[in-house]
Amino acid sequence: MVEHATSETDLDRIVRMFDGANLIVHGFDGVIQRWTSGCEQLYGWSASEAVGNVVHDLLDTQFPAGVEELRTEVRDKGFWTGQVGHRRKDGVRLAIVTRWTVLELGDPDTLIIQSNNDVTLMQQVGDELRERQAHLQSILATVPDAMIVIDDKGCIASFSTAAEKLFGYSADEAIGQNVSMLMPSPDREAHDGYLDSYIRTGRRRIIGYGRVVVGLRKHGTTFPMELSVGEAVAGGKRTFTGFVRDLTSRHRIEAELRQSQKMEAVGQLTGGLAHDFNNLLAVIIGNLEMLEARLAEPGQLSLLREAQSAADDGARLTSQLLAFGRRQALAPTVLDVGALLGEFSDLVQRTLGDSVELRTIIPGRRLSAMADKAQLQSALLNLSINARDAMPAGGRLTIEISGVEIDADYVGMYPAIRPGRYVLISVTDTGTGMTSEVMERAFEPFFTTKPTGSGTGLGLSMVYGFAKQSAGHLQLYSEPGEGTTVRLFLPRADGGRDSHPDEQQVKDAPSPGTETILVVEDDARVRRVTISRLQTLGYSVIEATNGIDALKELEAGHDVALLFSDVAMPGMNGDELARKVRERWPRVKILLTSGFSEPHAAEKEIEAGAGWLKKPYTASEMSTRLRLLLDARHGSDSA
Repeated sequence: MVEHATSETDLDRIVRMFDGANLIVHGFDGVIQRWTSGCEQLYGWSASEAVGNVVHDLLDTQFPAGVEELRTEVRDKGFWTGQVGHRRKDGVRLAIVTRWTVLELGDPDTLIIQSNNDVTLMQQVGDELRERQAHLQSILATVPDAMIVIDDKGCIASFSTAAEKLFGYSADEAIGQNVSMLMPSPDREAHDGYLDSYIRTGRRRIIGYGRVVVGLRKHGTTFPMELSVGEAVAGGKRTFTGFVRDLTSRHRIEAELRQSQKMEAVGQLTGGLAHDFNNLLAVIIGNLEMLEARLAEPGQLSLLREAQSAADDGARLTSQLLAFGRRQALAPTVLDVGALLGEFSDLVQRTLGDSVELRTIIPGRRLSAMADKAQLQSALLNLSINARDAMPAGGRLTIEISGVEIDADYVGMYPAIRPGRYVLISVTDTGTGMTSEVMERAFEPFFTTKPTGSGTGLGLSMVYGFAKQSAGHLQLYSEPGEGTTVRLFLPRADGGRDSHPDEQQVKDAPSPGTETILVVEDDARVRRVTISRLQTLGYSVIEATNGIDALKELEAGHDVALLFSDVAMPGMNGDELARKVRERWPRVKILLTSGFSEPHAAEKEIEAGAGWLKKPYTASEMSTRLRLLLDARHGSDSA
């Protein structure tokens, strides 16, 4: 739109009317003809100083486009509006929103009226706001604990990256929803009432301090969490910021510590009782032996020998209790554990009977441990008997000897074992398996799931005590219906120095990579350590806590090179997940891992090309297995 004026007098009258405004009149050549008092105050130059100068030179204008381009637009449209940068007389830069309007005087002269508004302060506020938003976004992306911001209606306003990982929702899914979606019943139904009550009455339940509550993940599982909530009021609006810390791992470690302390206390009690009872038995057996020499009547001798037999049974029982209490007398020697198993396997097979197949896996190199030979044989026999009883309809028992290295990462997950090199004896059956409740009590003396009269419940207790007294460790890995693996760790007597040179070189130099790996593990501690190891090696990592979430990540279109999954997981296990991935994404390599010594739970997938990595494993073992699979993938792609 073009403005019209009839004369210079009209122009002067317009300028006087708007003298307090920031108006500049100049020609298309930029030469200033009028300069209001508003401009004098804004820019610092008087009218006499400004008039006659080229406006863009005087104000050192910074344009969003070329000045000739803007003049052409003004000629064509009659106006132009935009933001420019100006310089005051004292050198300070200003942000200016300007409007140029064409003014025709009725003769060949055509002028531009430039009206300017100083938005410097507004821009500074906007810049500060953007900086704060960027700062907040960086906090949301990096804060290790989950951070959730809600309004006074309970609607989620911000959802951090850690919150996405913890609850399973993306920020887009969570923002705008009521925060009660992250709570199980009855907290879900009660939350809005708590919030309304606080706003009306000021009575606090969790605001200002932390408490342990229960969270609800997207896929329906619950977990313990520590929640701390802060409150802020700005512009009459109230917001609440919650910090959430997953307590799953802490609770599990605390439970393990309590179990360890309980086992230690029970061990001291039973060991002390067994020691004192052994003294009583020594007196009883000694007196019975002296009586035997003085009795001649057959009936009396029969009674005496029955008493002697009962005393001998009592002595064996106290011996087992002493083993659990770590007070048995050991005679440790350097043992070739593989050779001992080879000598001992015939006795084990006779103990198992014809319905149970025995398989032994012994490495080609010598693995030596410092242990009591008789007690180690007794431990293996006890474990074999337990395995046989867990397979009433028959099955397979596998005893495997291997050398393992326990590193600091593994100790972080299972603090009861010390770092170092061990001989690992894994005893795996294909029996009924154990529930988590049974596993918690499996090492307790006299605890048994067998029918009355079928066992004393001291077999695993004795093995546990033997392992601890030998500076080793005993570990259970079991799933209902999937069998059980008992892992007996004995410190290596040779320090592991007989490793092959090429094997040692692999251990010392883990193989890095840059591919994307999808880690699927339901144990939070194991998942965290695995991700840390992979990221240290240079891999990009996507994590999932179960098979269903893993499929969702793959469906999202991530360029996943390899699936690294635990086998035993609730819901969809690793075997099922691997089968679905192999069918739908055949280019994705698969590496399965488990605490079972044999991959019988995923044999078909392994036969189809999936890799296998037995827990525990070191970072170098993991990286080597990954590179074997991934490099084979690259080779097949190039072919």
